[in-house]
Amino acid sequence: ITTLINHKDNTKKSDKTLQAIQRVGQAVNLAVGRFVKVGEAIANENWDLKEEINIACIEAKQAGETIAALTDISSLNHPESDGQITIFTDKTGVIKAARLLLSSVTKVLLLADRVVIKQIITSRNKVLATMERLEKVNSFQEFVQIFSQFGNEMVEFAHLTGDRQNDLKDEKKKAKMAAARAVLEKCTMMLLTASKTCLRHPNCESAHKNKEGVFDRMKVALDKVIEIVTDCKPSGETDISSVSIFTGIKEFKMNIEALRENLYFQSKENLSATLEVILERTEDFTDSAYTSHEHRERILELSTQARLELRQLISVWIQNQSKKTKSIGEELELSILKISHSLNELKKELHSTATQLAADLLKYHADHVVLKALKLTGVEGNLEGLAEYACKLSEQKEQLVEVCRLLRHISGTEPLEITCIHAEETFQVTGQQIISAAETLTLHPSSKIAKENLDVFCEAWESQISDMSTLLREINDVFGGRRGEKYGYLSLPRPMKSNANLKSLKADKPDSEEQAKIAKLGLKLGLLTSDANCEIKKWEDQENEIVRNGRNMSSMAYSLYLFTRGEGPLKTSQALIHQLEVFAEEGLKLASSVQVLSKQLKDDDKLMLLLEINKLIPLCHQLQTITKTPLQNQVFLKVDKCITKTRSMMAILVQLLSLCYKLLKKLQMENNRWASVTNKDSVDGKT
Repeated sequence: ITTLINHKDNTKKSDKTLQAIQRVGQAVNLAVGRFVKVGEAIANENWDLKEEINIACIEAKQAGETIAALTDISSLNHPESDGQITIFTDKTGVIKAARLLLSSVTKVLLLADRVVIKQIITSRNKVLATMERLEKVNSFQEFVQIFSQFGNEMVEFAHLTGDRQNDLKDEKKKAKMAAARAVLEKCTMMLLTASKTCLRHPNCESAHKNKEGVFDRMKVALDKVIEIVTDCKPSGETDISSVSIFTGIKEFKMNIEALRENLYFQSKENLSATLEVILERTEDFTDSAYTSHEHRERILELSTQARLELRQLISVWIQNQSKKTKSIGEELELSILKISHSLNELKKELHSTATQLAADLLKYHADHVVLKALKLTGVEGNLEGLAEYACKLSEQKEQLVEVCRLLRHISGTEPLEITCIHAEETFQVTGQQIISAAETLTLHPSSKIAKENLDVFCEAWESQISDMSTLLREINDVFGGRRGEKYGYLSLPRPMKSNANLKSLKADKPDSEEQAKIAKLGLKLGLLTSDANCEIKKWEDQENEIVRNGRNMSSMAYSLYLFTRGEGPLKTSQALIHQLEVFAEEGLKLASSVQVLSKQLKDDDKLMLLLEINKLIPLCHQLQTITKTPLQNQVFLKVDKCITKTRSMMAILVQLLSLCYKLLKKLQMENNRWASVTNKDSVDGKT
C-alpha cells in the first residue's frame, strides 16, 4: 500500500513500471483475500462476533478489489478504455481504498483479539474449576481421573498463553507472562506429588500445608495471566520500575541534562527530592548484613559526593538564571558532567556489590548440602536434625531473597527486573514448601510418595538456583553493553540451537541505510512470492511434487519477506539463517523433481527445462555456502547476500512453475492424442 501511494507520478511510464504497479496491486488483493478467509473462519466459530467480523471482512475485500482494479494496466492498451479511472488518472481513489482497507483490517484484528482473550479466560476458568475439584477429592482413584482432565486443560492453557506471549510487543508484559507461565509449569508437578502425599497421609498437618501452598501459588499465577491479557491492574498495585535505583538514576540524569536546553524545566526542590529518593534506596545495600565493609563505605562516600555536587549545580543554576554569561554557562556544563560522573561511579559500585554477593552466594550453595541433609534426616525420621537443617535452609532463603532485591535495583531493564522479582518470590515460597515436605517425610520416613514429593520441591529449588546464575550473566551483559538477541524468559525451554557457525551471529542492528536496503529487497521478494502463488494456483494437481516444492519455497520466502519488515515467525538472525538452509535444500529437491519431468519430454522441451535447472542448482549451493560461512560482526552483510540469492531463486521458481505447467499440459495433450489414435487403430483392426 505504501509503495502504491508513494509512487512518483511521472508523465512517462515504462512498461516495467506499469507491470510493477499492477503486480503490487494484485499482491495487495491476494493478501487481503487470504486475510479475509481467516477472518471469516474466526467469525464462523464465534457467533457473538460473527456479524461484526463479516462486515469488516466485506469492507476489506471490497477495498482490495478496488485497489486491484485501479492498478490494472491491461486495459490501457485498448483505445476504448480512455475514459477508465486508474491510479494514474485518480490517485485519490487508491488513497480512499487504502484507508478503508486499513480501517477494516484493524477492526478484524481487534475483534479477533477479543476472541483470543475470551479463549484464554474460558480456558483459565476450566482450569480453576478442575483445581477446586482436585482440592476436595478424597479417593486416590477419583484424583487420578480428575488430574488427567486437569493435565489436558493445562496443556491447552499453556498453548494459548504461549501464543499470546509471542504476540505481545511490550517486553515488560512478555516477561510477566513468562514468569506466570513458568510458575504454572513447575507447580503442575508439585501439585501432583503434594496431593498424592495428602491422600496417603490425610491426618498429616504439614502435608496439607504443603499442598495448600501449591494451590495458592497456582491461583495467583492464573490471575496474573488474566491481568496481563485483559490489561487490567488490581487496585493499589504499584509500578515496580519506581523501586529500581538504576531507573531512578537514569531519569535523574535526563532531568539535569535537560537544563542545557531549558533552565526553567523544573524546580530545584524536585531535583533535590528525586536525588534523595535514589540515595534512600541505596540503604538496601548499606543496611544489608551481607554487604562488605569496603563496599558499604564506598557507597556512603559516593552518596555524600552526589549530594554536594547537586548543591553546587543548583548554586550555578541560580546564577545562570539571573545573569547569562559564557563563563557561568561553562560552569553549569561542568557541574552537570561532575554529578553525572558521580552517579555513574555509584552505579558501578552498586553493580559490583550486588553481582559479587550473588556470585559468592551461588558458588557457596552450588553443592546443595542443606537439601541433601534434609532428605537424609527425613528418611531417618530424625526430628532434631530436621529442625537444624530447616533453620539453615531458612537462612539460605533469606540470603537469596535479599540478593534478588539488590539485583533488581541494578538489573538495567524492566524484563530483568521482573525476573528478579519472580526469583525472589520463588525462593520465598519454595523454601517454606521444602521445609513442610521434609517435615512430612520425617514423620513418615518409610513413605515413598512423601520422599518423591520432597525430591520434586528440591528440584524446583535447584532449578531456580540455576536460573539465577543465568540471570546474573544477563545482568552483567546488559551493564557491559553486551546485550544479545531479544530477551526470553530464563526458565522456559530455550529455542533450538543451530550449527556452530551461528555462534558468531550476535544482534547487529543495521543502520537506517541498511534497513532501507533490506526492506527494498524484501518488497521484491514479497512480490515474487505472490507471482509464485499465482502460478501454483493454475495447477489442477496440487499434490504434484513440483507444486509441493514450489509451495514450500514460496511459504519460506514469504517468512523471509516478513523478517525484512520486523514481523513474522523469524525473530532472530539465527532463525533466519536456519530457514535459508532449509530453503536451499527445498530448491535442490525442486530441481530433482523437475529433472524427473524432463526425462519424459522431447529434446527441445527438455533443453528448455535443463537450462532453468542449471541456473537454480548453483544458486542453491551458493546460498548453502553463505549460510555456513561465519562473518564476524557482519550480520547485515550476510543477510543482504542471502536475501539477494533467495530473490534470484524465487525468480527462477516463477519461471519454472510456468514452464513446467505448459510443458506438462503439452505432454498430456500428446499422450491423449496418441491414446485416441491407438484406440482408433485398434477399432479399425477389429472391423
